[in-house]
Amino acid sequence: MSMPALFVGHGKPMNAIEDNEFSRTWTELGKSMPRPNGVVCISAHWETDGTCVTAMEHPATIHDFTGFPAALENMVYPAPGSPELAERVRATARSTRIRPDRSWGLDHGAWSVLCRMYPHADIPVVQVSLDMSAPPAFHYELGKEMGELRKEGILILGSGNMVHNLRNMAWQQGGFDWAMQSDAAMADLIVAANHQALIDYPNLPNARQAIPTEEHYLPLLYVLGAAGADNSPTFFNDRVTLGSISMRCVRFGQ
Repeated sequence: MSMPALFVGHGKPMNAIEDNEFSRTWTELGKSMPRPNGVVCISAHWETDGTCVTAMEHPATIHDFTGFPAALENMVYPAPGSPELAERVRATARSTRIRPDRSWGLDHGAWSVLCRMYPHADIPVVQVSLDMSAPPAFHYELGKEMGELRKEGILILGSGNMVHNLRNMAWQQGGFDWAMQSDAAMADLIVAANHQALIDYPNLPNARQAIPTEEHYLPLLYVLGAAGADNSPTFFNDRVTLGSISMRCVRFGQ
């Protein structure tokens, strides 16, 4: 069984507990895909020097935000970890050394989505960090290497946002013209399998506004790499909200 590779635009943490179009789609994704043997999640919210993978039996639920309702602040997602899966991740990485980590856990980029997809928290999850000293091509290549795990029934999940500009965020339902144009242009490149243009993202139109910092964009490159020759993308939640946040999700494989 080869599992899909999935990129999810996770948006605001409240999507973990709100019943809305985005959270409902994540629930349906969990139901429509084969049940994975494990999940390797690359989240926008774990930035490191070098690459790490969580390697503990019981990862903590990290609340890397403040000022939200108690229902969110106190939420726990008790999915098991998997030292064995962490070792498999390390073994697939030929382009870099991945360090085992026992101090992090699952941040909201991971659990806010997974609690919707797999609400019983009964699938092992490991999280891979973003080496912020590495160029975009590094992340794409590492995603390609980890994509081998799909053949072992492992879901590769990237969690970020293709367009993510908090400084320009506005409390509105729709998106700014430049944000919607950027989101559409990136979707066209995904459909065309022009991954090199997406790796060279600073050259994309409106890139300075759409991707002012790269941590929310880089998880997409892992998923594109993991997709390999599979060029059958399916889009979900394909719209921009809050002015400057793309909620687009893309799935490769059945």
